[in-house]
Amino acid sequence: MNNKSIAIIGLGYVGLPLAIEFGKKFRVLGFDINTSRVDELKNGADRTQEADLDGMKYAMGLTGNAGLSFSASTDDLKTCNVFIVTVPTPIDQFKAPDLTPLIKASEMLGKVLKSGDIVIYESTVYPGCTEEDCVPVLEQFSGLKFNKDFYCGYSPERINPGDKVNTLTKIKKVTSGSTPEIATIVDELYASIITAGTHKAPSIKVAEASKAIENAQRDVNISFVNELALIFDRIGIDTNDVLEAAGTKWNFLKYKPGLVGGHCIGVDPYYLAHKAESLGYHPEVILSGRRVNDNMGMYVANKVVKLMIGKGHVIKGANALILGITFKENCPDVRNTKVVDIYNELVQFGINVDVYDPWADAAEVKHEYGVDILSELGDKKYDSVIVAVAHNEFLKIDFNKYKVNNAVIFDTKACIDRTLVDGRL
Repeated sequence: MNNKSIAIIGLGYVGLPLAIEFGKKFRVLGFDINTSRVDELKNGADRTQEADLDGMKYAMGLTGNAGLSFSASTDDLKTCNVFIVTVPTPIDQFKAPDLTPLIKASEMLGKVLKSGDIVIYESTVYPGCTEEDCVPVLEQFSGLKFNKDFYCGYSPERINPGDKVNTLTKIKKVTSGSTPEIATIVDELYASIITAGTHKAPSIKVAEASKAIENAQRDVNISFVNELALIFDRIGIDTNDVLEAAGTKWNFLKYKPGLVGGHCIGVDPYYLAHKAESLGYHPEVILSGRRVNDNMGMYVANKVVKLMIGKGHVIKGANALILGITFKENCPDVRNTKVVDIYNELVQFGINVDVYDPWADAAEVKHEYGVDILSELGDKKYDSVIVAVAHNEFLKIDFNKYKVNNAVIFDTKACIDRTLVDGRL
């Protein structure tokens, strides 16, 4: 174990916390092709706000151990013998898996692989992806033979962005390897940093599938309560009141309606569906849940417009304010945010839409979605205000200042005083 030299490929929400924890015990190279990200980390900063900065400084040798370094040079990877891949696995415009980052990372690693090296994937994929898609690339670019010259493992990431309680070391880790011996080595490696313990899966495919169904299960459950919200809106009762009443039974699952975005729940079910369809099975439940959740942004926008009409507002040229554009509260992550669906739908109605989010990076939002966000809230009068994300800062806003102008207040998170809102999920 002590002779392991680990490279973490990708220094985002998943890779950086991993690099820090391993860097406290092993020689670790944090690698990313984004040079500005590497420079930022070398200076002890982290834009994702996921890192334990004190732990990072300790692992870098600034206050203690000197196991962690950062680089954007592939030459530095040649000294490592364990490679952990944490690159994104998004979907494309047709909602099909986009393995481009994963394949590119595999090509890069194939060029530096040596006999005896281990490549561990953490990126969320469909069952079979590691051995059927990644391994052939590693073999092609290395000239080495899988399970003879090099080996693979899979340990799905379970990072929950913005969660300062359930952090990396406190979440049980599923591990696996391409041979029984490698599975043990991979499990022991993670067990050295995960205080919550590990679970050694019997195969890489099982480990891959376990991650896929974690998020598919949450997605389906949320889609159920989202569909209930659509039904109860027509009945004229509050969904949260119904859920509170039903939740008095001990075995009721307390999911709440809302926008389902982010890098996991809104994406991973499509990976599982892709694999199922490649085998000739059309997954009805998984995809029906996705359809419901993907349409919630449009529903919110249309509901707001109806409420505005009910209050006598002229829709074309009206002013709307959306509070929050990250995919969840108290977190700067804007990946696959469904708030953008609300924005785009309102714009199509001819409404002037402002977005304010003190957590989001304005340049990133502009680059990803073409949306400009306000640097601060001014005194502009709005015809509607939508609380899209439950940031702590928004819970302190005095919404009465908008109500005096007859604005529609819509609360997608059921997080503010209900006497102030005209509608909520």
